[in-house]
Amino acid sequence: MRFPPLVPGRFLKRDNRFRVQVEVNGRRTFAHLPNSGRLHELLHPGRRVYLAPKPGAHRKTPYDLMLVDLNGLLVSVDARLPPTLFLEAWRGGGFPWLPFDPSWEVQREPPCGHGRLDLLLQTPQGERLWIETKSVTWVENGTAYFPDAPTARGRRHLACLTQKVQQGDRAMVVFIIQRPDARRFAPHPADPAFPAALQTAHAQGVEVYAHRFRVTLEGIEPLTPVPVHLKGL
Repeated sequence: MRFPPLVPGRFLKRDNRFRVQVEVNGRRTFAHLPNSGRLHELLHPGRRVYLAPKPGAHRKTPYDLMLVDLNGLLVSVDARLPPTLFLEAWRGGGFPWLPFDPSWEVQREPPCGHGRLDLLLQTPQGERLWIETKSVTWVENGTAYFPDAPTARGRRHLACLTQKVQQGDRAMVVFIIQRPDARRFAPHPADPAFPAALQTAHAQGVEVYAHRFRVTLEGIEPLTPVPVHLKGL
């Protein structure tokens, strides 16, 4: 994935879930934060960030906050990217557990219950694979963690994937780690119910994977899968 030209700035403060204050060229301004997580390890006042200009009369903020510079390590905080990153990595042969097949039909945001999942892949023979991707930005001592806040929506997605498996389809959740320094993945009890929900879904047949990505000012590219520790660390 390639980025448009990004503008450097400094993070100042978070106003609410989706708006932050930043400094660009010595002036205070606002940016949309495309991530509802707490991002407690990333959003520190004075930290260098990179922003995508978003002009338009309909916009309430002139920028999107895309990257955070974590002591020289770039982290992508855009939670909208994982479905696209998944597809690019899959098409590039990056997933040993899912070989690319150009004959498969791809549907984005397929309905599931009262909500939607990220992707549905379907073979010419009608076999279906339901996929939910999750954005991961939190890494400590080599372990990538999700979630960093309560996520009822994330648990609903796991229940929906489980339902699809029970109906005879294949289903998976893939944790897209938008930074390169993870060596493993584990669910985190920031949502106390999420680790158990993930273990239950896996026990019912939902596949669970995690994949790390390299982030530069030019874009994001897949690296390698990392082991998943369902019971945490």
